[in-house]
Amino acid sequence: MAITAKDVQTLRQATGVGILDAKKALEANDGDQEAATKWLRVQGLATAAKRAGREAGEGAVAVVRDGNAAAMVELRCETDFVAKSEEFVTLVDEIAARVCAEGEDAVRSFQENIEKMLTTLKENISIGKVYRLEAGEGEVIDTYWHPQAGRGVNGVIIVVKGGTLELAHEIALHIAFNKPQYLSREDVPQADIDAERKTIEEITRNEGKPEAAMPKIIEGRLNGWFKDRVLLEQGYVQDEKQSIAQLLKGATITAFAQVVIGG
Repeated sequence: MAITAKDVQTLRQATGVGILDAKKALEANDGDQEAATKWLRVQGLATAAKRAGREAGEGAVAVVRDGNAAAMVELRCETDFVAKSEEFVTLVDEIAARVCAEGEDAVRSFQENIEKMLTTLKENISIGKVYRLEAGEGEVIDTYWHPQAGRGVNGVIIVVKGGTLELAHEIALHIAFNKPQYLSREDVPQADIDAERKTIEEITRNEGKPEAAMPKIIEGRLNGWFKDRVLLEQGYVQDEKQSIAQLLKGATITAFAQVVIGG
């Protein structure tokens, strides 16, 4: 009996196993879903369904830079015990290296490795955030990676145009510490801005502020909200009186990415 992609997907949804295990189970049981499910249980593989529902709040991040390209990959799991294991750290390093060389789609080639690890380590393990940035003409690229207990917990990639590698590195360190969500105000979703403005207005009214002063107070508080989230508006971590926009001195940040484990 021919096994279709739909058959495999149905079994995966029912048992929580990976693609290869689902296909193997169906092939061993002539496409019978019930028999394949029982087969997986006997093999001890269907328990993955229980693990899949557990929170994967731990993990490791790997950062690889090669020439004008850099990649960053997050591999998620449930406990720091697994996250700092040699097997886990080695895998996320290998994935990041492949992504750097071949592109973000390269993570698909590691699905079988992840499924095997899920079975052997008995935790919910999955790929998290994946980034690959590349520096073009007139741009520099830099990375930052912070380890803890043998695994990466904070990674940054940044691309700067018209600036030095030293400048890019300083801003990468700032990003690691301040954790901005957006590059500029234009990147912040308008719905989030509208919701925050409404909340600030309600808070300000409840404080009994004079009506005439309301617009200025609301704008001031909204600017503070932006400063917490927008990289260009943040005070430089080594000199709060200077914003990142001022630090750039004419250079521009083309792109940045950050992964923080547990963040």
